[in-house]
Amino acid sequence: MAQHIGIVACSAEGAALCYRTICVGGAGLMGPHAHPEVSLHTHSLADYVTCLDRGDRAGVAELMLSSAHKLARAGADFLICPDNTIHQAMELVLPRSPLPWLHIAEVVAAEAAARGYRKLGITGTRWLVDSDVYPQKIEAEGLAWLRPTDAERDETSRLIMDELVQSRFTPQGIATFQRVMDRMKSEGCDAVVLGCTEIPLIMNDGNSPLPTLDSTRLLARAALKRAVTGASGK
Repeated sequence: MAQHIGIVACSAEGAALCYRTICVGGAGLMGPHAHPEVSLHTHSLADYVTCLDRGDRAGVAELMLSSAHKLARAGADFLICPDNTIHQAMELVLPRSPLPWLHIAEVVAAEAAARGYRKLGITGTRWLVDSDVYPQKIEAEGLAWLRPTDAERDETSRLIMDELVQSRFTPQGIATFQRVMDRMKSEGCDAVVLGCTEIPLIMNDGNSPLPTLDSTRLLARAALKRAVTGASGK
């Protein structure tokens, strides 16, 4: 019997991609049309944005814990959050969580190490790239990292919040991320973390100047592996 996956969602597009990846990928491990039981809960994205704008990590944690408790009551065995930004509250969540979690940055950093990468570019919202969510996990794997410049952070964060989470995908948005990733390549990065769960909707190995680490799908596949085999999927 596969374990029940609980998804603590934040923004719709990233959560939908994560959910879809789990369900579609289940067939490869469980047989045609099969996938583990999955439950998803999310508070309004506006509630998260309000907390993020005022630097209220405790408020973010309370929203995540509220979802966690609802998913525990629904029968979930463990939890994932397909939103990189709000992982900055995870240290406040874990001690009070009713269930264990897979950490998105740990999954991504472990995959980067397994693929033999040495220096990772980090992309995502300004909240995310200003935080230690990825640097801590990347350094734990013995790898180096690079953040976007201030101007790049402003522009990519605007694209994420004003376009990608609103299901707007434009050539201009793709070109912006390509320029950022190309600069990271020129500064020695050999891969780039798609550290917002919506970025994989417009960027991939086919159009990126660097090999991509798709945080959304990597987390979903790690959760699927854990649910089916009991392994962490890292």
